[in-house]
Amino acid sequence: MNRSQSHPVTLADVAAAAGVSLATASRALHPGARRVGEDLKVKVLDTARRLNYSTNVQAQAVASGTSKEIGLLVHDIADPYFSAIAAGVMRAADAHDLLVTLGNTARSPEREIDHFAALRSRRCRAVILAGSRVADTKLNDALRAEVDAFRATGGRVVSIGQHRLPVDTVILENRAGARQLAQALGELGHRRFGVVGGPPELLTARHRLQGFREGLARIPGASLEAVVHGDFTRDGGHASMGQLLARDLALDCVFAATDIMAVGAMAKCRDLGIAVPGDLAFAGFDDISTLRDVTPALTTVRLPLEHIGETALDLVVTTEPDAAPRLRRVKGEVVVRASTPPRDQRRGGHRPGLGAR
Repeated sequence: MNRSQSHPVTLADVAAAAGVSLATASRALHPGARRVGEDLKVKVLDTARRLNYSTNVQAQAVASGTSKEIGLLVHDIADPYFSAIAAGVMRAADAHDLLVTLGNTARSPEREIDHFAALRSRRCRAVILAGSRVADTKLNDALRAEVDAFRATGGRVVSIGQHRLPVDTVILENRAGARQLAQALGELGHRRFGVVGGPPELLTARHRLQGFREGLARIPGASLEAVVHGDFTRDGGHASMGQLLARDLALDCVFAATDIMAVGAMAKCRDLGIAVPGDLAFAGFDDISTLRDVTPALTTVRLPLEHIGETALDLVVTTEPDAAPRLRRVKGEVVVRASTPPRDQRRGGHRPGLGAR
């Protein structure tokens, strides 16, 4: 059969070359379709291989309403928090013979909506939204409209973070984890705290700060001296720590809303000659893999990030489209490390004057 190299082989070509109808060729090639005789199936498969025919996944999705493609939208794939969740999703997807299409939203809610719309147009089987929801009604309504349209066609959606959409959700108990962390730091003798917080419009940042405040309220004599906000990035932590130090407060300990921010904040202290934990103790949240190379080892709230991704994928493959949303709660575990020794074992709080350097 002579065909131009620029003209892809179609299902009609396969049917014609095999001497069968288009419907028979389709049933022979597409798993789950109505069965055909074994002799015809072999004939069609042999012909397809000879012509180097590849099935059109999107066309199959249109015909059957399903596909093997799963969309995964993350805020920042360079952040170890999201890469660990993505690893869990992909490992679980492999076990179910599913393909994962990854979208990086660059921490933009508007871009997240655009990515979701693109995945909906591709007729993916499901979309997993990994990352904090925002405190913006207009943006939330726009995303929900996309979600509703996708679900109306049989698509499935799973959210990781907060339960703010009418879909299955892996809820991360950020508030409770931060509350427990504050209490643990209080038990170590720390009393004067600063917080390097995330963007205030992100619910994750709000909940972690709220939980930390609640924990401090249970510690006699504890006080939150200052809160500064920055991006959930290493550079965001670095810049926010500079703002905190400029206030020249006598602090015992700094809580960073994420580990990656803590890494940047600790680097800022090194730049200024402030010893961690000798002059200032530090704690973070997430327990990202990068912490294995951080000195001193960082006290944090451990989240089972890869397991979270696996759980989200499990909800994709087990949920019926019309079932009520299911919630899977994930608790954090406080892990005390060298960055927060007992207060009486340190040489003193943050020394006045260092913040002005």
